[in-house]
Amino acid sequence: KNVIIKWRGKPVFIRHRTPDEIEEANGVDVKSLRDPQTDESRVKKPEWLVMLGVCTHLGCVPIGESGDYGGWFCPCHGSHYDISGRIRQGPAPTNLEVPEYSFDEAANKIIIG
Repeated sequence: KNVIIKWRGKPVFIRHRTPDEIEEANGVDVKSLRDPQTDESRVKKPEWLVMLGVCTHLGCVPIGESGDYGGWFCPCHGSHYDISGRIRQGPAPTNLEVPEYSFDEAANKIIIG
């Protein structure tokens, strides 16, 4: 479900999401978010979420499948991210960053950068 790789010295979280997780991410009222982004704007394919694994508060690495929203939790200062990597609670000012990436369908790979 979750894979962590290193890219340019930073962790990258790659998550293969279930239909229920996609539905949950799309069901969030975007107006209620600190850094309003739809799930659609954060993914190229709904089942694949790709983002930098660096907390936007002070640069710690959040723990996956954790926290109050079933996404990621940063234990350093208590930021909670949802299943789309959007900040929901705690001091982090913005969502987890989504890097440039593409899918190489022929090779069945995700290309980052």
